[in-house]
Amino acid sequence: MTPPPTPAWPLRLSEEVAQALRDGTPVVALETTLIAHGFPTGEGAAVGRASEEAVRRGGAVPATIGVLDGLVRVGLSPAELERFDAEGTSARKLGPRDLAPCIAQRALGATTVGGTLAVCAVAGIRFLASGGLGGVHRGFPHPPDVSADLGELARVPALVVSSGIKSLLDVPATAELLETLSIPVLGWRTDKLPLFYAATGGPPVSARVESAVEAAVIARAHWALGRASLLLARPPDESLDDAEPLIVEALARAAAEGVRGPAVTPYVLAFLHANSDGRTLRANRDLIVGNAALAGDVAAAYADD
Repeated sequence: MTPPPTPAWPLRLSEEVAQALRDGTPVVALETTLIAHGFPTGEGAAVGRASEEAVRRGGAVPATIGVLDGLVRVGLSPAELERFDAEGTSARKLGPRDLAPCIAQRALGATTVGGTLAVCAVAGIRFLASGGLGGVHRGFPHPPDVSADLGELARVPALVVSSGIKSLLDVPATAELLETLSIPVLGWRTDKLPLFYAATGGPPVSARVESAVEAAVIARAHWALGRASLLLARPPDESLDDAEPLIVEALARAAAEGVRGPAVTPYVLAFLHANSDGRTLRANRDLIVGNAALAGDVAAAYADD
């Protein structure tokens, strides 16, 4: 059967996002893998709504991004957020390479940091909030797995707020690769890279920032030099310093069960949530919303500069 034709311009901006971009109102992009793959069914949409509200409190317009019905939607309705929540891990996980097939095949696809950045480049959005950044997987080169998030960071001019690098990854190796790619790693009131669930413990950041205004000024200077992305690493409010043994166990189980590639992160998150008495679930939710709030603050400061 011949698939329906793909629109020549497959981006569909919500009226609010389109108006904000025309007016120069600050906009913050939010990914949808957090909604579909990061939380149990029934929780993801609530986290998505709370993140959007946090962006608004900072003075910016939220633009949650995902692929629906043959279009990249930039700015989702509450009902569309619920669709991603209900689909859960059955939704396609979309890095930059996966966007076009998902559009053409009219599948439901949830964007990662890298996939969201790819859309930001086309839509003209400069700020993104996430939970944790993808990077070099533990044991590299066995498996030879490096997230496409890093390639997009090196290509797209945007400021990404996250709680550092995903804790299931090789954080020191990822930090080294970020340096190789000339991507600044700014620490939000910290000198050390947070480890997602843990507030500290990672390698030194390239610069410490104390305010949203300072982060915005650095971003403006970075982009004026023709550079691409910056990472603003915000420590979680609740530091779970005992999460590492559970992460090691989860990764070992994933390997034993043959879980590989994009399926590893949702597998590990589900294991952690089920075996930490809900502590990682609460921490994950809180840090995502907190990162969205900070991204809104920085975007607003950038617009006011």
